[in-house]
Amino acid sequence: MTSIAFLMTTLSLGFSPCPNDTFIFDAMLRGKVDTEGLAFEVFMEDVEALNRRAFAGGIAVTKLSYHAFAYLTDRYALLDAGSALGNNCGPLLVARQPMTNAGIESARIAIPGKMTTANFLLSLAYPHARDKQETLFSEIEDAVLEGKAGAGLIIHENRFTYEQRGLVKLLDLGEFWETTTGLPIPLGGIVVRRDLPLEIQQKLNRVMRRSVEYAFANPADVMPFVRQHAQAMDDAVMQAHIDLYVTRYTADLGQKGREAVREMFRIAREKEVIPDYKENFFIN
Repeated sequence: MTSIAFLMTTLSLGFSPCPNDTFIFDAMLRGKVDTEGLAFEVFMEDVEALNRRAFAGGIAVTKLSYHAFAYLTDRYALLDAGSALGNNCGPLLVARQPMTNAGIESARIAIPGKMTTANFLLSLAYPHARDKQETLFSEIEDAVLEGKAGAGLIIHENRFTYEQRGLVKLLDLGEFWETTTGLPIPLGGIVVRRDLPLEIQQKLNRVMRRSVEYAFANPADVMPFVRQHAQAMDDAVMQAHIDLYVTRYTADLGQKGREAVREMFRIAREKEVIPDYKENFFIN
């Protein structure tokens, strides 16, 4: 009986080492907020690795790109807290020099993963771009600079470094989405397995929100954890990264955030980018 109780309250948890994730998870992992008896076994990996882990079904709670989540709504439900969703924060398509639309659609494009939301947005903007090369997000700039790819789809902190490295922006896919829909950009969210008791799912949502709110209220207190996993990133880039991806929607999606996710899935299904999905994909 004791071992069963332990299994019910200890959850495997996946998120990336990127500053926006470590910023929001610090408090709940390091005992700074009430976790209501939940404990976590952490897997810290690149978002595409987390996507693959979720497809394999081996993790209870994880950061997931919204593109990947569209395929997994039957297995996972979306928390209202924890999303990377906002304005002016979308992926950028970059190259060594300006390119025409025809040139972009015929070029080899380095992407951070087939199931990333970045690739979903690229598919909407350039539906005829077929030559895509999956590349670790932190190596995309180098792939373009070295001529291994004609263009690259960059995310995370690379938004702040591409110009310094001599690359030019072809399209801001976040601007493309916002202009098309008038809604904030859903990039990634935190999901929980549907086969966990609803009480655990709801508890997790409360804990996640507390952790985000603690980070907003005590940024200096969570930054050591952020720096620990940000490798050689300087403080200014870390802070810009957090400011871009941790927004009011991260504490609670709210009505507009939920509308943005629904609209993304509706458009993707209409364009046959994703299969049919479970309509009620939020935690009850």
